[in-house]
Amino acid sequence: MTSAPDPRTRPAPADTTTTASPIASPGASPATSPAAIGRRLSVVADQTPDSPTPAGCNSSSTSTDVLGEASRPRKAAVAKAGADIRGEVLLTLAQLRLATPRQLKALLLPHQQDTDHVRRALRNLLEESPALVGRTNRAQQSYWHCTPAGLAEAAASGELAPTTGRTTGKRIAASKTGLREHGLALVDTVIAFHQAQVADHADWRVEAPHPTPAGNLLPDGVVLLADGSSAFVEIDRTMSYARLIAKLERYDAYRGAPAAGRGNAARPPRSHWQETYAGPSLDHPFPPVLFVFAPARRRAAPDTREAAFHERADRVGSVGYRLTVATTTLPRLTEHGAGRPVWWVVGNHRGEERRTLAALPKAR
Repeated sequence: MTSAPDPRTRPAPADTTTTASPIASPGASPATSPAAIGRRLSVVADQTPDSPTPAGCNSSSTSTDVLGEASRPRKAAVAKAGADIRGEVLLTLAQLRLATPRQLKALLLPHQQDTDHVRRALRNLLEESPALVGRTNRAQQSYWHCTPAGLAEAAASGELAPTTGRTTGKRIAASKTGLREHGLALVDTVIAFHQAQVADHADWRVEAPHPTPAGNLLPDGVVLLADGSSAFVEIDRTMSYARLIAKLERYDAYRGAPAAGRGNAARPPRSHWQETYAGPSLDHPFPPVLFVFAPARRRAAPDTREAAFHERADRVGSVGYRLTVATTTLPRLTEHGAGRPVWWVVGNHRGEERRTLAALPKAR
């Protein structure tokens, strides 16, 4: 039986001590794209006086031994500026599919007062040949995403967890429907978790497929929390209550899926969720399912939709027994933070008694 990748283990960053090329270890990531071979993004030094150019990052140098942008090691936000942020921007867009400059600043440069550094990095990535990022403008707002060349560069770095079916986000950014707003609400949720230090923004997977007997389950997001446990995250803006309940039933089918493979003398066969989330000794319970209700035009307020969802979810027999389900609203999450008592557990009819993530009941 082939074990599914463990999301609790971050992929090791590419070794930059022996080579200047973003080559990951064999089997760890796809091969470098033809567009990336022989081309390494030039480093553009930050022009801010109080942000000196890092050693070895001289923008006037003609040396070709410059790291690919996605291979730059992740650094503390306080140390990032100008050229240093370009690799982070590329990785973040590859991971989350799209974002605005404001969102990228909140994740990567929270102490900066404006988005100048982020916008400079985006422009430089856009001016590469081929371009590594793309942009869509709507109503005086710019939405950024990776191009296929940018995804190849990010994947070749070895910095991203392997995910099948990773997309550029171009279709979402250009959408005139709620699809774009749904994607942005997910990024705002990631920001709330990141700022509360509940989970790093690098520890999210978007729409990773999970097999069930009835077909793949596609969570909006799966997050590895700071305590080593995981959680499924669903963003709702316009979905009907019937479809939300159907999604819950799909989670129940995923948990109840039979074990795959034959196992061995040392270990019995395990289901996909056990192999992926339960840990070597099955000490982790099934991850909680977290619903975040975001504002949407011509829809009831998030608080109203949250309460209506609870009335319907209470009738699902698996909730509170095989599944732990909790909800919040995006305004509440943004105002108070993901680590505060903002989560309303389905089955707890006293909605004012909200809990922290750490205090959520464990699925049995």
